[in-house]
Amino acid sequence: MTPLDAVTLGQNAITITLLLSAPLLLVGMAVGLMIAIFQATTQIQEMTLTFVPKIVAVMLALLFFSSWMLIKLNDYTKDLFLSIPDIIR
Repeated sequence: MTPLDAVTLGQNAITITLLLSAPLLLVGMAVGLMIAIFQATTQIQEMTLTFVPKIVAVMLALLFFSSWMLIKLNDYTKDLFLSIPDIIR
């Protein structure tokens, strides 16, 4: 295994991690922004108002994107296992 192979493995792992986490983070960010705008316009400063909708939105996004995330993770794992003989040489 060359250093280039190790860097490529690390780069692919980081890429798949960012790809899988992006939908959930974007949904959480969008809901947080909407709540922040709502709180700024109404001057309601309740702390639970920020957490509960974000948790619900991220859970719904997780239900919606979970099949796609599992397919991506399964493909990455298959490719990783199939590349083991090439890495060993």
